[in-house]
Amino acid sequence: MSVQTQPSVEDLRPHWLICAGALLTIVGYNLACHFWASELQLGVDEAQRVLIRSVLYGLAILLFPVTKLLRHILLRLNQTMPGPKTAKQRYLSTIIVTQFLIELVSLFGFAMFFLGDGFNTLYIFSAMGVLGVFLHKPNTSEYLAIAAALSSENQHGPKYH
Repeated sequence: MSVQTQPSVEDLRPHWLICAGALLTIVGYNLACHFWASELQLGVDEAQRVLIRSVLYGLAILLFPVTKLLRHILLRLNQTMPGPKTAKQRYLSTIIVTQFLIELVSLFGFAMFFLGDGFNTLYIFSAMGVLGVFLHKPNTSEYLAIAAALSSENQHGPKYH
């Protein structure tokens, strides 16, 4: 059995680095699109791009509530599932999953730019991605709730037999 240290805000540094990485990725491919626009774009027919763009907008709109629901489920599982992982490790998994799903939204803009859409579509999806990173950033109270639940379980024994 590992010794649990007192949870602190400093424990969330890797979690914030995941968010920073997501934001840097968005900035990176936006810059790449500006510097190498003509080399990157394929020039797919407008009618096909409209269909693909519409589908991707629909997926992006669906990903926001699905990610929020998944985050809620993962947070609850982090508090109740038995296992050797610490609160920090459990919460990091939650942040990685939610940031990855939200990063997909911003990648839709890059994909559409690659297919031949303009900067407007790139910016819209990128802005949605940045908003998603903000909405799903690490939350100290969520982390402390996981740590408290695990601490309580360790003191009182597992809830499930």
